[in-house]
Amino acid sequence: MFAQTPPAASPAAPTSTVPVPATKRVTCLAATASLKGQDKRDQLQLCMAQARLDCLKQAIDQKVVGEARKSAIKTCVGADGHEQQ
Repeated sequence: MFAQTPPAASPAAPTSTVPVPATKRVTCLAATASLKGQDKRDQLQLCMAQARLDCLKQAIDQKVVGEARKSAIKTCVGADGHEQQ
């Protein structure tokens, strides 16, 4: 019975959450996958801007400032913004 608890144990979850910061970017890409051309670019840009805003709000709530804020936002969004070409 005690052997059944490790799969549900939380300590394993934080290690597997490493790819989670890319979720916002991946979500935006998935949401625009059915679109084409300029519509796809526009919607992706809007989605990424909203994701960045959400991450900025999170950084402000956590009182992160300076370079740490820039880094936290990039990590949160999961991208450097290079896909907004």
